[in-house]
Amino acid sequence: MQERPLRLAVSGTYSSGKTTTTEALSIAAGIARTDALTAREIVVDLVPGKSFQQLNASELLMLGLRRLEERIHTEAAQTGSFVSDGSVLHEWIYGEVRMRIGINPGAPLLQRAVKRVVGIPSKPFMQRYMDAYGVVVKARTRRIYDAFVHLPIEFSMAADGHRPVSEKYRVLSDELLIETLEELEMPYHVVGGTVPERVARIIELFDLPTVVPVDEAVELAAERIRKSKEMVAERQIAAHQDVSLARRLRYAIRY
Repeated sequence: MQERPLRLAVSGTYSSGKTTTTEALSIAAGIARTDALTAREIVVDLVPGKSFQQLNASELLMLGLRRLEERIHTEAAQTGSFVSDGSVLHEWIYGEVRMRIGINPGAPLLQRAVKRVVGIPSKPFMQRYMDAYGVVVKARTRRIYDAFVHLPIEFSMAADGHRPVSEKYRVLSDELLIETLEELEMPYHVVGGTVPERVARIIELFDLPTVVPVDEAVELAAERIRKSKEMVAERQIAAHQDVSLARRLRYAIRY
């Protein structure tokens, strides 16, 4: 049985199952779960009326910093064991991959081409910024987490119309996550399978208690997440109702 607090981060890229896995693990093992507001929730608050594909570079940086702030705040509040949905590395990883393949990888081809051209003057500064951001979050990763569980890409990307990424982006993010964990010499386990299989395996790996049966915990987690997504969707619909076509076109070409 785990005696000292365990600070565990669950990593993985978009639609790898982090949220369901960490929610179910929290319920099953009776430990706290930490996270940040979802990117979609932050977009509704900070830049209402915009979709991910319409965000410019400064807005994407603002989103990443907001999520970093939330993660640091929620993790610092924990005095016992916790499991983190993602980690402070994630927003840096996502930003770094955008620097390599374009800031709006899920947008239509023409929009991506326009953004790439208009962004040429800004790219050197943006890369220096991302390099500095990486130094900060890597140092914090070494200090705050005891170990990682990495969820590989096994599920199709959720077809919810809100994922701002491409399959290439997912693969590169997944590879960079693993490369970074190895660079930092962080202990990590790659855990695949169904959500119940993942939760059971993580409990076994870290000798965690089981206070709620795994299958029951997975069902409860799925219901909580479903309700949360419905609330976010309602706010997104309201935020997009008054956005004109002209504004959408301006969003599409602004770096």
